[in-house]
Amino acid sequence: MTKVRKAVGEYGERVAERYLTAAGLVVLDRNWRCSDGEVDLILQDGPDVVFCEVKTRRGDAFGSPAEAIRTAKVRRLRKLAVRWLVETGQHPRELRFDVVEVLMHHRDGVLVEHIRAAF
Repeated sequence: MTKVRKAVGEYGERVAERYLTAAGLVVLDRNWRCSDGEVDLILQDGPDVVFCEVKTRRGDAFGSPAEAIRTAKVRRLRKLAVRWLVETGQHPRELRFDVVEVLMHHRDGVLVEHIRAAF
């Protein structure tokens, strides 16, 4: 991964975190890693635990950021969610998988879209 791409991703994750916490979600973990992969943000939304993938783009030439999430990524995130729940001992009422799209250089500045229960 290039330095620019990494910086764009980190910026998007910070923007997404601020957006979600302003909406009342509570951060439980950020950039949680294990040998199977990484989850960008893990949050609590009332009694629910939310596993959030953040996708950041500098433009929309290649489609929306969420379109980059393929079936293999969804499977991996579900597996990571189970592993995180086991490791932390959490027993939420519901699990949810959200996506936050961060589109930079939008005509109105940075555009953030929160897609609840994306998959």
